Amino acid sequence: MSLNVHRIRSPALHLHHVMKKHYSVAAKSAATRASELFSDEQRRQRENVGRIEKIEVRYLGLPQDTTLVMNRELSTPYDCARHIGEKYCKQTALALLDNKTPWDMRRPLRDSCTLQLLNFTSPEPHVANKAFWRSCSFLLGAVLQASFKPEAGLFLHSFPKPNIKSGSFVHDIVLAEEHWNPTVPELRALSIEMIKLAQKDLPIERLDVSSELALEMFHDNPFKREQIPSVASQNSGQVTVYRVGQHLDISKGPMMGSTGLLGRCTISAAHPLKEGSESGKHFYRMQGVALPAALRIGHFAYNVLENRSRKLNSAKLPTEPFEDSVAEQVA
Repeated sequence: MSLNVHRIRSPALHLHHVMKKHYSVAAKSAATRASELFSDEQRRQRENVGRIEKIEVRYLGLPQDTTLVMNRELSTPYDCARHIGEKYCKQTALALLDNKTPWDMRRPLRDSCTLQLLNFTSPEPHVANKAFWRSCSFLLGAVLQASFKPEAGLFLHSFPKPNIKSGSFVHDIVLAEEHWNPTVPELRALSIEMIKLAQKDLPIERLDVSSELALEMFHDNPFKREQIPSVASQNSGQVTVYRVGQHLDISKGPMMGSTGLLGRCTISAAHPLKEGSESGKHFYRMQGVALPAALRIGHFAYNVLENRSRKLNSAKLPTEPFEDSVAEQVA
């Protein structure tokens, strides 16, 4: 078995215990170094703003429409929400600029604009729901990275763009083991780790970086290094990187602003993908289902969602030519 959950009756306690005992020092060092590079570049970009210019942000929504004077390239929708009311910081998943552009809550604003704050109970939650699904894939990657033993040979490959109708969010991974079939306790342990991540209420941060810096951030992942040139070529030489805790991954975004918006969650399946697999490198499609913390449904209805999420998701496979489907493979 690859996961740190065997031989213990309580998978949640065991996972927490063995992560401390067996989690790779090298993996920790790589994650720490990548996160430090993220912080350094974030700091450099802020310092390069130079003279602070003001912009007008016209907020449209409850409790009332208002105009805020904010700082160009520094102030974020999250900063705007703090001016409007603390509850809007906690409830808002995503911003909508000029009634058309989804925008991360912690992404600096570039120009004067109108601003709407979207949550999961809005009359038209489609945009927020897609960001939620994408964020779940990203957070699943963080949990998987922390949960496997070093000898498992885990590499995070990618996650396809969200399709809510599919019934599951996805993260495609590579393992050294050919016939990995996780047990129910192992999947339950991963689900618990997702909930723990939600309870920490960590910010989900976005940063656009050069392809050279992205290659340095992901120097220990050959699959990311292969993807980065294609991603950069379609984004003016830039690569969008997200961070939660010390975990980094590539995504076009947008994503929700905090892990605290994640509610009930189940990691439900791991499907082997035979195509593209080779000796020592075997693809698996990890799948799950989740609800925003603001939404509640009954046990029976959620069980239906869980069962549906176990069916193999038909999204673009990670083994398909990356250059031809970069828009599908990097959500």
